[in-house]
Amino acid sequence: MRVVRALLVLFGAVLPLVAGGVASAAQRLPSWQLTPTGTTAQFRGLSAVSGRVAWVSGTGGTVLRTTDAGRTWTPVGPSGAGTLEFRDIEAFDADHAVVLSIGPGTDSRIYRTDDAGRHWRETFRNPDPAAFYDCVAFFDPRRGLAMSDPVDGKFRVQATADGGRTWRQVPEAAFPPALPGEAGFAASGQCLTTSGPFDAWLATGGGATARVLHTGDAGRHWTVAATPLPSSASAGVFALAFRTPWQGVAIGGDFADPTAPGPAVALSGDRGRTWRTPPQYPAGYRSGLAWLGGSVLAVGPGGSDVSRDGGRHWSSFDTGSFDTVDCTPLGSCWAGGTAGRVARLAR
Repeated sequence: MRVVRALLVLFGAVLPLVAGGVASAAQRLPSWQLTPTGTTAQFRGLSAVSGRVAWVSGTGGTVLRTTDAGRTWTPVGPSGAGTLEFRDIEAFDADHAVVLSIGPGTDSRIYRTDDAGRHWRETFRNPDPAAFYDCVAFFDPRRGLAMSDPVDGKFRVQATADGGRTWRQVPEAAFPPALPGEAGFAASGQCLTTSGPFDAWLATGGGATARVLHTGDAGRHWTVAATPLPSSASAGVFALAFRTPWQGVAIGGDFADPTAPGPAVALSGDRGRTWRTPPQYPAGYRSGLAWLGGSVLAVGPGGSDVSRDGGRHWSSFDTGSFDTVDCTPLGSCWAGGTAGRVARLAR
C-alpha cells in the first residue's frame, strides 16, 4: 500500500508478557540472536533456505545472502538498483532467487538470479502507472504469483510457470471487486502466501473491511472473505501464513497506532473461507508471521511473540523491532527489520 513505506521502530529487551497475562516462568521461550550485516538498510524481504542459508532484501536496492548461519553476509543485489526498495524475496536455494521491488509504475520490478546473485536478469517491469506491486510468492520452484494493489477496481496478479523468468497477467475477471481504498501492505513480503500446489491467499486493508482473497486453482479464480481485524488507510491484514491449505493465521493491526490493543490476529480452519478472533493475541501491531511446526511466530516494530497452540494464545519473548520472519520446514527461523537487523532464532 502506498501509505505504508516506513514504520517507526524501537529496539528493546526481552519482556516475557502474554497479551492479557504473564507467561509461565516454567515455559521456555525462544530468543533472537542478532547477526552482523554491516548495513543500515531496512529489511522487509526475507527468505529462509536452511539454518545456514538465508537471503534478505530491503532499502537502497540491498540484497544480502549468508551461507554460514549469519556469521557473514555478502551484498549480492542487482547492479544499478540503488534507488529501488526490494520489499520481497523468494529464494529456492543458495543460488537461485527472485526479488521484487515496489513502487508506482516502473518502480515495481522483478529480478531473478541463477548464480547466487553474481548476475541478475530483470524479468518484469510494471508498465501501468496505476499498478503498485506489493508481494511475490511461489507454490514450487517454477510456479508463482506477484500481486499489485487494485487497478480499476480489481486486484492485479502476475503469474509465472518458469521460476519467475517470464510473467503473464491473470485476467481481471478472476477477481471479486475491490472495496474503495482497499489495497495490500508491502510491509513484510507476506501479503501473499501459498500452501500446497494450488492454494494461495492475498491480504488486504485500507477499505471498510480487512479481507483475504483465496484461490484454490493456482490463481485462475479467486474468492474473498472478511476478517475481524481492524481496517483503515493504515490498518488491515499485513501478513498471512498457512500451515496446511486448511489451517491459517492472519495478523496485522494499525501501523499508525502500533500499540492499539487489537484484535490483530484471526484464525481460519477452512482454507480462509471464514476467520475468527482467538482468545488471546499479541498486544499491538504485528507485520510478519511464520509457522514453526505447530507453533506460530509473529514480529513487528513492538516485539516478537510465539503461540504454542496454533495462534489461540500468545507469549511475548522480545521487544526488539523486526518487520518480517520466515522459517524453514526443518525449523530454522530468521527475522529481519530496521537498521540492518537480522537474527536467527535460538530455542
